[in-house]
Amino acid sequence: MPTTAHHATPHTDAPTWTVGDITVHRVDEVPLPPQTGPWLLPGATPEVVAQAPWLQPDFADEQRVLRLASHSFAVDVAGLRVLVDTGIGNGKRRANPAWSNLNSDYLKRLTQAGFAPDSVDLVVLTHLHTDHVGWNTRSDGASWVPTFPNARYLTTRTEWDHWAAVDMDEARRQMFRDSVHPIKDAGLLDLVDVPLDGSAIDIAPGIRLRPTPGHTPGQVAVELSSNGERALITGDCIHHPVQLVDPGLGSCVDTDPAAAARTRRELLGSLSGTGTLLLGSHFPPPTAGHVVPEGDAYRLVPAANAPAREISAT
Repeated sequence: MPTTAHHATPHTDAPTWTVGDITVHRVDEVPLPPQTGPWLLPGATPEVVAQAPWLQPDFADEQRVLRLASHSFAVDVAGLRVLVDTGIGNGKRRANPAWSNLNSDYLKRLTQAGFAPDSVDLVVLTHLHTDHVGWNTRSDGASWVPTFPNARYLTTRTEWDHWAAVDMDEARRQMFRDSVHPIKDAGLLDLVDVPLDGSAIDIAPGIRLRPTPGHTPGQVAVELSSNGERALITGDCIHHPVQLVDPGLGSCVDTDPAAAARTRRELLGSLSGTGTLLLGSHFPPPTAGHVVPEGDAYRLVPAANAPAREISAT
């Protein structure tokens, strides 16, 4: 595992949180269109949203339609630069019109946060869905090449084996051709074994992968810990804070809805009241918060951004 130290000053507008000595930046790609919520979480009706007034105005609009976003988390751990998920990507043909042929300034934002593509050491892919792997690669005009050529890309063996065995439709095959196979062909992809019994594994100092199956079989959440403080990056085991109101609310693209609901309930129960910072992979701003009990379920208490600070290591 690389341990290169880097020195850069992050863009001060990048939303940032600290977890002990770990710094986490949210790197925005695009807000997702309003129709995303009713499609992705069909059970999260306006009537359900109305049961939790705290969801508005940040997490739902005036009509109680969910707000969602696509972003990455860029994590600095003692100079090791780690990127968790890589969004949708630019210039890629996708079945979802909202995701097709994007032209965002994601790489500019990433660089402004202090993570120039050549400086990234490790890319953690929580799972292999289109909106989590897109910036794995970029076009060089002739082909798709790794965006982060000096990084190791990491996903679970369970996730890889699942998709290798599935008869994928053409849209998913296209995504693998332009965003997954090029990093494998370049020798940059590592598969890690994460037990499905709930045990987390260490991948770097202060960073662990926690199995969160259900949305996909090999999906993981990313745990961060430093100096007694802890955070968890959700991946898609929790798409939106409305699922704290009802952990049984599932996504239309969960491979195993019952397992996904079990994962959510167990995860939220383990986080509730602990002070752990929850960082939602699709949560709109303010994105981060603490899980607290409310009635028979939970709510998210938003956390403030930390002041931007220099990324450095000795």
